[in-house]
Amino acid sequence: MFQTERLIIRKFEESDWKDLYNYLSKAEVVRYEPYEVYEEEESKEEALRRSKDERFFGVILKESNILIGNLYFEQINDCFNTWEIGYVFNSDYQRKGYATEAVNWLVSYIFDKLKAHRIVAYCNEENIPSWRLLERIDFRREALFIKKDYFKKDDLGNPLWFNEFGYALLCCEYKKQH
Repeated sequence: MFQTERLIIRKFEESDWKDLYNYLSKAEVVRYEPYEVYEEEESKEEALRRSKDERFFGVILKESNILIGNLYFEQINDCFNTWEIGYVFNSDYQRKGYATEAVNWLVSYIFDKLKAHRIVAYCNEENIPSWRLLERIDFRREALFIKKDYFKKDDLGNPLWFNEFGYALLCCEYKKQH
């Protein structure tokens, strides 16, 4: 378990399913994610799965002990020590700086504890709050991938392609800024 000024960051627990459901059941939260809104049973299964998955941390609000979001991180290139990060937060707790606080913590954890060389993050071009967060914490936009991927389809079954920004931060850049 780790703490920031306002947050507790820890492994998921099976009992987190209700709070997980509270945000993954919202269309506006999963709009840019590779899944649809969750039902209660799916949330129970997902909380259990994440409790066994080292790549996920739950983000808990200290003052209320409510799970308000999650962090994701995974080493994607062993040879070059590159890690990818991601995050999803309950819309009820957005625009309060919690995501910035949590992602800042994750970046320092990956650089300081895991000794990463580089961290990357990707987000839908239309997900303005997400890419603004990355820029706020000094990630550099390196790429715009045109119609790179799709997670959802239209009513006729056609892919809904989206553009994706690629961001990165090097350890030497992080150390210089901090």
